[in-house]
Amino acid sequence: MLGRLAAEDAAVRRIALLDLADLEDDALLAPICSVLASDPAASVRAEAARVLGAWERDDIVDALCVALADADNAVRDAAAESLAGLKSADLAPVLVRHLGHAAHAAPFVAQAVLRALRELRDESAFEPALRALDSTDAGVRLEAVGVLGWLKDARALIPLTRTATHDADADVRRAAVGALGQGGHSEPADEAAIRDALLQALRDDAWQVREESATTLGKLRAQVALDALLGALDDPYWQVRLQAARALGKLADRRAGGALAGLLTHAISNLRKEAALALGELRDPAVLPALHDAAGDPDPEVRKAVRIAFAQIGTQAA
Repeated sequence: MLGRLAAEDAAVRRIALLDLADLEDDALLAPICSVLASDPAASVRAEAARVLGAWERDDIVDALCVALADADNAVRDAAAESLAGLKSADLAPVLVRHLGHAAHAAPFVAQAVLRALRELRDESAFEPALRALDSTDAGVRLEAVGVLGWLKDARALIPLTRTATHDADADVRRAAVGALGQGGHSEPADEAAIRDALLQALRDDAWQVREESATTLGKLRAQVALDALLGALDDPYWQVRLQAARALGKLADRRAGGALAGLLTHAISNLRKEAALALGELRDPAVLPALHDAAGDPDPEVRKAVRIAFAQIGTQAA
């Protein structure tokens, strides 16, 4: 099989590679890495990148990281996919070494390495991910936000608020808004900064950012956001209105009852359903008449939500 790795036919070399990988012999990893580095056929190099993903070793991670700079897209993608499947946090320092200064690294390499680091959730990724927020490439910044969000390190909160409100890319702003709701210990001053950033994001030009902000405010049960979330019920995009209704339910502030009840007649059934569920969370008997009117809604999911709301409010009223 080793001899067939030198065959002229790329198909023969690829099959030999697969046969060698099936033996699961660590002694054969060196020739497989050699195929990844130097086989003339991109299809064979890509296959080598895929099979090497089954081994979690420093030298294999080194080889895959080098392959991220391969001239062929398929090889780079295969190497990135194998790295993203790593499970051992012990390999994080190897990835960090290849990442270098992510803000200045080749964008594809930085994105792939940061994505792999995100899955490992190792503290060694914190500093390079923080620096990567300054990258000129939006994809790198997006992956950096993902790493910082999963690490839940309080030192990242203020940088993430700046990203959530000032990054030029809407996808990056949206990811940063979501990362602010992923938990972790924070000081009162940081909590105030987070709330301010989320309230600003609720007015973002991109509806996807506004939607994520409403979701995060509900997750954090930020009572200070009540008025802003009530205003978001009139957002031009129903997706934002839906998340605002869901967030208001989590706040459980009865002052939202009238506005939520007004959504029970909305043309979009998903909004009617979320409004009914949110009204149940308020546990306010004053909204029972509006729920009674919605009990005959043509959508079975809305009727189910109304029944759930009745059960919640009925317990409180009793």
